[in-house]
Amino acid sequence: MKKTVFVAGHASLPQGMAAKGIYGTLAIVAEIDRKYGVIVQASCTLVTPLAQDYISSILVGHSLLDGIEGPIQEIKEYYHGAAQNALVAALKDLYRTYLNGPGQGRS
Repeated sequence: MKKTVFVAGHASLPQGMAAKGIYGTLAIVAEIDRKYGVIVQASCTLVTPLAQDYISSILVGHSLLDGIEGPIQEIKEYYHGAAQNALVAALKDLYRTYLNGPGQGRS
């Protein structure tokens, strides 16, 4: 049995963002350890590699067993881009998917 699960969260992007023209919506994807809920890898559909890496640095190492409020607070406090609200919404969607997903059971 695989030790990780792949989970995605999605949200609408505001008009005028480059990522909206390319992707249409914002996606945050994460590989999550099944036993401890720790985010092992994460990526998002923001356009620049710097923005993608920044969001990844906030998420990697966080355990979803502790909820999602920690990373959401970090994004609200430290990410000052137009996609802030979309990032928060996508994270909440990812967390909801993780909690409800069939593969989230820890073993």
